[in-house]
Amino acid sequence: MKSRNIVSSFFSKVYFWMFLGLILSTIAALIVVGIPAFSEFIFSNSILFFALIIIELILVISLVAALKKISSSTARIMFIIYSILNGITISVILIIYTGASVIATFFVAAMMFGVMAFWGFFTDRDLSKLGPILFMALIGVIIALLVNLFLKSPMMDLIVSFIGVVLFTLLTAYDNQYLKRLALQIKGKEQIAKMAIMGALKLYLDFINLFLFLLRFLGKRN
Repeated sequence: MKSRNIVSSFFSKVYFWMFLGLILSTIAALIVVGIPAFSEFIFSNSILFFALIIIELILVISLVAALKKISSSTARIMFIIYSILNGITISVILIIYTGASVIATFFVAAMMFGVMAFWGFFTDRDLSKLGPILFMALIGVIIALLVNLFLKSPMMDLIVSFIGVVLFTLLTAYDNQYLKRLALQIKGKEQIAKMAIMGALKLYLDFINLFLFLLRFLGKRN
């Protein structure tokens, strides 16, 4: 019973921060699109747009690398800033795709995420063996996306998108089981608070990427 309460308390913190990150990203995206001058300023300036992406990457890498050294308050601030910046950069989808298809895809992604999160949390099957496979698949998807920026192959884009959907669907289950095990190992309020942010970041990225790859299939372009 005690271990169940520990896991429940930890997951409530993880999902609170994950949902907060999604809300902040959504608000940021809507603000950018809602102010034409703002969106034009960002997306017409390629240097600024890629600078925002680079800052995002630096934030994520710094958060992961320095988690043991920084305080939980710093980790929260970094996560909040990342969520807002990510909302700004992905707001372009609200310009490329119709609002109805974005909303529909969001709900499909939410249902898929929920099912896999539930399964990953409650299954007795050990998913840890999937870790190295999923990591290599992630590297492969990133490389393929970069290569296709130059090739611009619709078929390759379709294949990579399909792999991306499968990959982040499995990662959702894998990460939920990983966090369940982690909850029983960490001790101390400060450590729990920091690992909750790390868990929220993992699940936030799983959901966002699942949503973006699904949008390539289900999204209707303006």
